[in-house]
Amino acid sequence: MKYQAPKGVKEYLPPASAQFERVREALLAPARLANYQLMELAIFEETEVFTRGVGESTDVVSKEMYTFTDRADRSLTLRPEGTAGVMRAVIESGMDRGQLPVKVFYNGPFFRAERPQAGRYRQFYQVGIEAIGSDDPLVDVEVISIATEGFANLGLRGFKLVINSLGDFESRNAYRLELSRFLSTLDLDEATRERARINPLRILDDKRSEMISALAKAPNILDSLNPQSREDFSKVQQGLDALGIAYEIDPRLVRGLDYYTKTTFEFIHPQLGAQSGIGGGGRYDGLMESLGGQPLSGIGFGIGIDRVMLACQAEGIDISQEIPLACFIIPLAREWELEAFRIGAELRSVGLRIDFAFGDRSLKGGMKAADKSGATFAFVLGERESQSRTVELKELGTGQVQSVRLADLATLLGNAVKRSKGN
Repeated sequence: MKYQAPKGVKEYLPPASAQFERVREALLAPARLANYQLMELAIFEETEVFTRGVGESTDVVSKEMYTFTDRADRSLTLRPEGTAGVMRAVIESGMDRGQLPVKVFYNGPFFRAERPQAGRYRQFYQVGIEAIGSDDPLVDVEVISIATEGFANLGLRGFKLVINSLGDFESRNAYRLELSRFLSTLDLDEATRERARINPLRILDDKRSEMISALAKAPNILDSLNPQSREDFSKVQQGLDALGIAYEIDPRLVRGLDYYTKTTFEFIHPQLGAQSGIGGGGRYDGLMESLGGQPLSGIGFGIGIDRVMLACQAEGIDISQEIPLACFIIPLAREWELEAFRIGAELRSVGLRIDFAFGDRSLKGGMKAADKSGATFAFVLGERESQSRTVELKELGTGQVQSVRLADLATLLGNAVKRSKGN
C-alpha cells in the first residue's frame, strides 16, 4: 500500500524546502532586529482558548477548526491561528507582569478545515509577531513596518497595504448599533442573520457578490470613531507616512477574527487572484482579559509563508537558498575519508556549506555526485594532496582548475560565496 499525505497538507521537500526556508527567515529577520524574541508555541490548545479568544461567530471557530477529544475527555483543538495561543502562554508564564511591551515572534504550521486551493491549505505555515502591553500607536507602525521590511528582504514590490480602524470599545459598540439597524433592513438568509446577531461586523467580511452589493450603502465605521480613536488612527497614518510606507484606507476591512479593535491591516497581492491576501493583523484590546489575564492591549500580524512564496513566483523573484553549496569533497579511498571529513568540518565552522562523497566511491562516481550536488567547487583528497597540503580545486560550472593550499581554502571559498551573493 502506498501512503499519501492527507488532502490539503502542503509539504516542502528539497529543493523547494530551501525556498521555504529563505522566505521564512527573510520575513522574520526584521522582527529580530526590532528586539522581538522567539516563542515556540503548543500545536494544540484547550478548545476554549480559541472559542473565547477568536470568537464563536467567526468561520474559523464555527466551521474550520480541527477539534478532538483526548483520552481524558478534554476538548482540544489544533491551532488555527497564533495570537490566542501566544496570549495564553504570556498569561500562564507571567510575562505580562514583567517589562512591557512583551515582543515575541513565532512560526510553524497551523490548521484549518477549509477547501484546499492554490496557496490555501488545511495545514499551512505562518510567521507572526505580537507586541503586548502598550497602546502607543507607534507600536502599530512598528508592527506594520516589520512586515513590509520582510517583504522588501525578498524583493517583493507588487503588494498593497490596506488599513482601517475599528475604534476602541466605545466607538465599536456605537458602530455595532448603527450597523445592526442597517442590517435589519436587508433580506438576509438565516445563517447570515445569526452571524449578524452574534457580531454584526462579521457581515462586512462576507465575500459573496450579493452581500457586497447589499452592503454598498452600509454605514462607514470611520464615522463612528470617537476623538481618541480618531487621534490614534491619525498617528498610525503619520507614522507610516514618516517611514514612506504606502497604504490605502478601507473602512470595510474588519479581518476574519472577532478580537480586533482599533488598527487593522492587510497585505494584498493582486497577482494572486481571488485569494490575494498574503498576511495581515491588527490590535486586540480586550483579548488578554477575555482569556483570564490583565486588561493589556496588544497588536500583531500573521503572514502566510505559502502565500508569500506564490507572490514571489508571480513576480519572478528568485527565492533559492542564500548560502550556496561551496564545495564537494571527494576522498580517493577509505583511508582518506577521516581527513576529508576533518577538512570539511573546519570549512563548515567558518560558515561554508560543504558536502562529501560518502561510501568509498570511485573518482568517476565521486565527480558525478559533485556535479549533481550543485556545488560551486569540488576537489579530491588522496595521498598526494594530503602530503603536499595542496588540492586541485575544480570550478564545476566552468571546468577551470586551480591549485590551492588547504590553508587558503576557506578564504578562497568564502570570497567565491560572497561574489555569488553579489550577483
